[in-house]
Amino acid sequence: MPLRDLAKKLSVRTRDLRKTPRRRLLPGREDWNFLLTNRIPRRLATRLMGGFSKLPTGPLTGVTIALWRLFSRDLDLSDSKQQRFRSLHDCFIRELRPGARPIDPTPGVMVSPCDAILGAHGRVDGTRLFQAKGFPYRLEELLGDPELVERFRDGAYATLRLKASFYHRFHAPCDADVRRVVYISGDTWNVNPIALRRVEALFTKNERAVVELQPHGSQGRVALVAVAAILVASVRLHCLGATVDLRRRGANPIDVTASYRRGDELGWFQHGSTILVFATRGHALCDGLREGDLVRVGQPLLRLPTPPTEPNPSNPSKP
Repeated sequence: MPLRDLAKKLSVRTRDLRKTPRRRLLPGREDWNFLLTNRIPRRLATRLMGGFSKLPTGPLTGVTIALWRLFSRDLDLSDSKQQRFRSLHDCFIRELRPGARPIDPTPGVMVSPCDAILGAHGRVDGTRLFQAKGFPYRLEELLGDPELVERFRDGAYATLRLKASFYHRFHAPCDADVRRVVYISGDTWNVNPIALRRVEALFTKNERAVVELQPHGSQGRVALVAVAAILVASVRLHCLGATVDLRRRGANPIDVTASYRRGDELGWFQHGSTILVFATRGHALCDGLREGDLVRVGQPLLRLPTPPTEPNPSNPSKP
Protein backbone atom coordinates (compact mmCIF):
# COMPACT_ATOMS: atom_id res chain seq x y z
CA MET A 1 0.00 0.00 0.00
CA PRO A 2 1.44 3.43 -0.94
CA LEU A 3 2.55 5.52 2.05
CA ARG A 4 0.07 8.29 1.11
CA ASP A 5 -2.90 5.88 1.26
CA LEU A 6 -1.64 4.36 4.51
CA ALA A 7 -1.34 7.80 6.13
CA LYS A 8 -4.85 8.72 4.95
CA LYS A 9 -6.28 5.50 6.40
CA LEU A 10 -4.57 6.06 9.75
CA SER A 11 -5.89 9.65 9.85
CA VAL A 12 -9.48 8.47 9.35
CA ARG A 13 -9.00 5.82 12.02
CA THR A 14 -7.74 8.45 14.49
CA ARG A 15 -10.76 10.70 13.85
CA ASP A 16 -13.09 7.75 14.50
CA LEU A 17 -11.40 7.06 17.82
CA ARG A 18 -11.77 10.69 18.86
CA LYS A 19 -15.50 10.50 18.16
CA THR A 20 -15.87 7.32 20.22
CA PRO A 21 -17.31 8.07 23.68
CA ARG A 22 -14.67 7.69 26.35
CA ARG A 23 -16.79 5.23 28.33
CA ARG A 24 -16.41 2.73 25.53
CA LEU A 25 -12.63 2.82 25.83
CA LEU A 26 -12.25 2.99 29.61
CA PRO A 27 -14.63 2.25 32.48
CA GLY A 28 -16.64 5.38 33.27
CA ARG A 29 -17.48 6.87 36.63
CA GLU A 30 -20.67 4.79 36.92
CA ASP A 31 -18.77 1.62 36.02
CA TRP A 32 -16.22 2.23 38.78
CA ASN A 33 -18.96 3.06 41.29
CA PHE A 34 -20.76 -0.18 40.51
CA LEU A 35 -17.57 -2.25 40.60
CA LEU A 36 -16.30 -0.77 43.88
CA THR A 37 -19.62 -1.07 45.72
CA ASN A 38 -20.95 -4.34 44.33
CA ARG A 39 -18.21 -6.53 42.83
CA ILE A 40 -16.57 -7.05 46.19
CA PRO A 41 -17.32 -9.51 49.03
CA ARG A 42 -20.45 -7.60 50.05
CA ARG A 43 -21.30 -9.46 53.24
CA LEU A 44 -17.71 -9.40 54.49
CA ALA A 45 -17.42 -5.66 53.73
CA THR A 46 -20.68 -5.04 55.55
CA ARG A 47 -19.57 -6.91 58.68
CA LEU A 48 -16.17 -5.17 58.69
CA MET A 49 -17.76 -1.74 58.29
CA GLY A 50 -20.30 -2.52 61.01
CA GLY A 51 -17.54 -3.51 63.43
CA PHE A 52 -15.30 -0.56 62.58
CA SER A 53 -18.09 2.02 62.80
CA LYS A 54 -18.84 1.03 66.42
CA LEU A 55 -15.25 1.47 67.63
CA PRO A 56 -14.99 4.41 70.07
CA THR A 57 -12.05 5.98 68.25
CA GLY A 58 -12.11 9.31 70.10
CA PRO A 59 -10.40 12.14 68.20
CA LEU A 60 -10.09 9.88 65.13
CA THR A 61 -13.89 9.87 64.86
CA GLY A 62 -13.84 13.65 64.40
CA VAL A 63 -11.20 13.34 61.68
CA THR A 64 -13.19 10.60 59.92
CA ILE A 65 -16.38 12.69 59.99
CA ALA A 66 -14.44 15.68 58.62
CA LEU A 67 -13.22 13.52 55.70
CA TRP A 68 -16.77 12.23 55.23
CA ARG A 69 -18.01 15.82 54.95
CA LEU A 70 -15.33 16.52 52.36
CA PHE A 71 -16.74 13.85 50.05
CA SER A 72 -20.43 14.22 51.05
CA ARG A 73 -21.25 17.89 50.90
CA ASP A 74 -24.85 17.19 51.97
CA LEU A 75 -23.82 15.80 55.37
CA ASP A 76 -25.56 18.27 57.68
CA LEU A 77 -25.21 17.83 61.44
CA SER A 78 -26.62 21.22 62.37
CA ASP A 79 -29.99 19.71 63.32
CA SER A 80 -28.44 16.86 65.32
CA LYS A 81 -29.15 16.64 69.06
CA GLN A 82 -25.41 16.26 69.69
CA GLN A 83 -22.41 17.57 67.81
CA ARG A 84 -19.68 15.28 69.16
CA PHE A 85 -19.75 11.52 68.61
CA ARG A 86 -17.87 8.62 70.20
CA SER A 87 -17.96 6.59 66.97
CA LEU A 88 -19.10 6.69 63.36
CA HIS A 89 -22.02 4.48 64.36
CA ASP A 90 -23.22 7.15 66.79
CA CYS A 91 -23.09 9.68 63.96
CA PHE A 92 -24.94 7.35 61.56
CA ILE A 93 -27.84 6.80 63.98
CA ARG A 94 -27.86 10.33 65.41
CA GLU A 95 -31.04 11.74 66.87
CA LEU A 96 -32.36 15.15 65.89
CA ARG A 97 -32.95 18.08 68.19
CA PRO A 98 -36.60 18.60 69.20
CA GLY A 99 -38.62 20.40 66.52
CA ALA A 100 -36.12 19.72 63.73
CA ARG A 101 -38.75 17.77 61.76
CA PRO A 102 -42.26 19.20 62.25
CA ILE A 103 -44.92 16.54 61.65
CA ASP A 104 -47.70 17.73 59.35
CA PRO A 105 -51.02 17.43 61.27
CA THR A 106 -53.33 17.58 58.23
CA PRO A 107 -56.05 14.91 58.46
CA GLY A 108 -56.21 12.50 55.56
CA VAL A 109 -52.50 12.43 54.74
CA MET A 110 -49.71 10.00 55.44
CA VAL A 111 -46.34 11.65 56.06
CA SER A 112 -42.89 10.60 54.95
CA PRO A 113 -41.33 8.18 57.45
CA CYS A 114 -37.78 9.32 56.72
CA ASP A 115 -35.49 11.87 55.11
CA ALA A 116 -34.98 10.59 51.57
CA ILE A 117 -34.81 11.15 47.84
CA LEU A 118 -38.10 10.22 46.20
CA GLY A 119 -37.55 7.51 43.61
CA ALA A 120 -39.95 5.42 41.54
CA HIS A 121 -43.55 5.80 42.69
CA GLY A 122 -47.14 5.53 41.53
CA ARG A 123 -49.74 2.79 41.32
CA VAL A 124 -48.95 -0.89 41.57
CA ASP A 125 -50.17 -2.48 38.33
CA GLY A 126 -51.68 -5.65 39.74
CA THR A 127 -48.55 -6.82 41.54
CA ARG A 128 -46.04 -5.18 39.15
CA LEU A 129 -44.09 -2.03 40.00
CA PHE A 130 -40.73 -0.45 39.18
CA GLN A 131 -37.42 0.10 40.95
CA ALA A 132 -36.26 2.32 38.06
CA LYS A 133 -37.44 3.02 34.52
CA GLY A 134 -37.48 -0.24 32.58
CA PHE A 135 -36.71 -2.38 35.65
CA PRO A 136 -39.91 -3.94 37.00
CA TYR A 137 -40.31 -6.34 39.91
CA ARG A 138 -43.26 -7.97 41.65
CA LEU A 139 -44.82 -7.89 45.09
CA GLU A 140 -44.68 -11.71 45.23
CA GLU A 141 -40.88 -11.56 45.16
CA LEU A 142 -40.62 -8.64 47.58
CA LEU A 143 -43.08 -9.26 50.41
CA GLY A 144 -42.73 -13.00 50.95
CA ASP A 145 -46.36 -13.34 52.11
CA PRO A 146 -49.32 -14.12 49.78
CA GLU A 147 -51.75 -12.31 52.09
CA LEU A 148 -49.70 -9.11 51.94
CA VAL A 149 -49.39 -9.41 48.17
CA GLU A 150 -53.17 -9.48 47.76
CA ARG A 151 -53.63 -6.68 50.26
CA PHE A 152 -51.43 -4.26 48.31
CA ARG A 153 -52.45 -5.38 44.82
CA ASP A 154 -53.29 -2.28 42.71
CA GLY A 155 -52.27 -0.07 45.63
CA ALA A 156 -49.90 2.90 45.73
CA TYR A 157 -46.17 2.89 46.39
CA ALA A 158 -43.25 5.26 46.86
CA THR A 159 -39.52 4.52 46.91
CA LEU A 160 -37.55 6.53 49.48
CA ARG A 161 -33.75 6.35 49.23
CA LEU A 162 -31.73 7.34 52.29
CA LYS A 163 -28.25 8.51 51.32
CA ALA A 164 -25.38 7.64 53.65
CA SER A 165 -25.18 11.26 54.79
CA PHE A 166 -28.89 11.47 55.72
CA TYR A 167 -30.62 11.14 59.06
CA HIS A 168 -31.10 7.35 59.36
CA ARG A 169 -34.04 6.96 61.74
CA PHE A 170 -37.53 6.30 60.41
CA HIS A 171 -40.94 7.09 61.86
CA ALA A 172 -44.61 6.13 61.78
CA PRO A 173 -46.31 7.75 58.76
CA CYS A 174 -49.69 7.83 60.54
CA ASP A 175 -51.37 6.82 63.78
CA ALA A 176 -51.26 3.04 63.53
CA ASP A 177 -50.84 -0.33 65.20
CA VAL A 178 -48.10 -2.78 64.22
CA ARG A 179 -49.18 -6.39 64.47
CA ARG A 180 -46.60 -8.18 62.35
CA VAL A 181 -43.09 -7.87 60.93
CA VAL A 182 -41.83 -10.19 58.20
CA TYR A 183 -38.05 -10.36 58.15
CA ILE A 184 -36.52 -11.75 54.92
CA SER A 185 -32.81 -12.50 54.77
CA GLY A 186 -30.93 -11.71 51.60
CA ASP A 187 -27.95 -10.11 49.89
CA THR A 188 -26.41 -6.68 50.41
CA TRP A 189 -26.33 -5.03 46.98
CA ASN A 190 -25.87 -1.28 46.89
CA VAL A 191 -29.26 0.39 46.31
CA ASN A 192 -28.06 3.60 44.65
CA PRO A 193 -29.50 4.64 41.23
CA ILE A 194 -26.51 3.14 39.40
CA ALA A 195 -27.19 -0.32 40.82
CA LEU A 196 -30.96 0.01 40.32
CA ARG A 197 -30.32 0.54 36.59
CA ARG A 198 -28.14 -2.57 36.36
CA VAL A 199 -29.46 -5.23 38.73
CA GLU A 200 -32.93 -6.57 37.97
CA ALA A 201 -35.38 -6.89 40.88
CA LEU A 202 -32.65 -5.66 43.24
CA PHE A 203 -34.98 -4.92 46.16
CA THR A 204 -36.18 -8.54 46.10
CA LYS A 205 -32.60 -9.79 46.46
CA ASN A 206 -31.56 -7.79 49.52
CA GLU A 207 -32.22 -8.32 53.21
CA ARG A 208 -35.41 -6.54 54.27
CA ALA A 209 -38.00 -6.14 57.00
CA VAL A 210 -41.68 -5.71 56.07
CA VAL A 211 -43.52 -3.72 58.76
CA GLU A 212 -47.30 -3.94 58.37
CA LEU A 213 -49.35 -1.11 59.90
CA GLN A 214 -53.06 -0.82 60.58
CA PRO A 215 -53.93 2.91 60.55
CA HIS A 216 -56.29 4.01 63.30
CA GLY A 217 -59.82 4.67 62.11
CA SER A 218 -59.21 3.30 58.61
CA GLN A 219 -59.88 0.04 56.80
CA GLY A 220 -56.77 0.56 54.66
CA ARG A 221 -53.35 -0.85 55.39
CA VAL A 222 -49.81 0.49 55.08
CA ALA A 223 -46.52 -1.37 54.84
CA LEU A 224 -42.98 -0.07 55.18
CA VAL A 225 -40.33 -2.30 53.62
CA ALA A 226 -36.94 -1.40 55.09
CA VAL A 227 -34.40 -2.64 52.53
CA ALA A 228 -30.86 -3.09 53.82
CA ALA A 229 -27.79 -2.68 51.60
CA ILE A 230 -24.02 -2.97 51.54
CA LEU A 231 -22.48 -1.59 54.76
CA VAL A 232 -25.98 -1.36 56.26
CA ALA A 233 -27.29 -4.93 56.55
CA SER A 234 -28.80 -4.28 59.94
CA VAL A 235 -32.18 -2.78 60.80
CA ARG A 236 -33.29 -1.85 64.32
CA LEU A 237 -37.03 -1.96 65.04
CA HIS A 238 -38.18 -0.82 68.47
CA CYS A 239 -41.20 -3.14 68.39
CA LEU A 240 -38.86 -6.15 68.21
CA GLY A 241 -36.45 -4.93 70.84
CA ALA A 242 -33.45 -6.22 68.90
CA THR A 243 -31.46 -5.58 65.76
CA VAL A 244 -32.55 -7.58 62.73
CA ASP A 245 -29.48 -8.59 60.77
CA LEU A 246 -27.86 -11.14 58.48
CA ARG A 247 -27.67 -13.82 61.17
CA ARG A 248 -31.43 -14.44 61.03
CA ARG A 249 -31.87 -16.70 58.00
CA GLY A 250 -34.99 -17.25 55.90
CA ALA A 251 -38.36 -15.49 55.87
CA ASN A 252 -39.40 -14.91 59.47
CA PRO A 253 -42.94 -13.66 60.28
CA ILE A 254 -42.84 -12.11 63.75
CA ASP A 255 -46.05 -11.23 65.64
CA VAL A 256 -45.81 -8.00 67.61
CA THR A 257 -48.12 -5.69 69.54
CA ALA A 258 -47.23 -2.02 69.30
CA SER A 259 -49.06 1.25 68.76
CA TYR A 260 -47.62 4.47 67.37
CA ARG A 261 -48.68 8.05 66.82
CA ARG A 262 -47.81 9.87 63.62
CA GLY A 263 -44.14 10.80 63.76
CA ASP A 264 -43.17 8.35 66.52
CA GLU A 265 -39.84 6.66 65.90
CA LEU A 266 -40.06 3.09 64.55
CA GLY A 267 -36.36 2.30 64.29
CA TRP A 268 -33.21 3.01 62.33
CA PHE A 269 -30.74 1.79 59.72
CA GLN A 270 -27.12 1.38 60.71
CA HIS A 271 -25.93 3.42 57.71
CA GLY A 272 -28.37 4.34 54.94
CA SER A 273 -30.60 2.48 52.52
CA THR A 274 -34.16 2.47 51.15
CA ILE A 275 -37.70 2.35 52.50
CA LEU A 276 -40.50 1.24 50.19
CA VAL A 277 -43.87 2.62 51.28
CA PHE A 278 -47.00 0.70 50.25
CA ALA A 279 -50.63 1.66 50.78
CA THR A 280 -53.81 -0.12 49.80
CA ARG A 281 -55.91 0.85 46.81
CA GLY A 282 -57.25 4.41 46.84
CA HIS A 283 -54.14 6.13 48.24
CA ALA A 284 -52.25 8.54 45.96
CA LEU A 285 -49.04 10.57 46.07
CA CYS A 286 -49.53 14.10 47.35
CA ASP A 287 -49.61 16.86 44.73
CA GLY A 288 -46.35 18.56 43.84
CA LEU A 289 -43.99 15.67 44.56
CA ARG A 290 -41.72 14.53 41.75
CA GLU A 291 -39.07 11.85 41.34
CA GLY A 292 -35.72 13.20 42.58
CA ASP A 293 -37.30 15.49 45.19
CA LEU A 294 -35.89 15.61 48.71
CA VAL A 295 -38.55 14.74 51.28
CA ARG A 296 -38.23 15.06 55.03
CA VAL A 297 -39.69 13.21 57.98
CA GLY A 298 -43.20 14.55 58.63
CA GLN A 299 -43.74 16.01 55.16
CA PRO A 300 -47.02 14.94 53.46
CA LEU A 301 -46.38 11.97 51.19
CA LEU A 302 -49.64 10.12 50.44
CA ARG A 303 -53.29 11.10 50.57
CA LEU A 304 -55.62 8.65 52.28
CA PRO A 305 -58.74 7.51 50.42
CA THR A 306 -61.66 9.92 50.74
CA PRO A 307 -64.65 8.17 52.36
CA PRO A 308 -67.83 8.13 50.27
CA THR A 309 -70.16 11.04 50.96
CA GLU A 310 -73.35 10.11 52.81
CA PRO A 311 -76.50 11.33 51.04
CA ASN A 312 -78.27 14.15 52.87
CA PRO A 313 -81.85 13.01 53.73
CA SER A 314 -83.06 16.62 53.83
CA ASN A 315 -81.78 17.24 50.30
CA PRO A 316 -81.85 13.91 48.45
CA SER A 317 -80.19 13.81 45.09
CA LYS A 318 -82.42 13.40 42.09
CA PRO A 319 -82.35 9.99 40.40
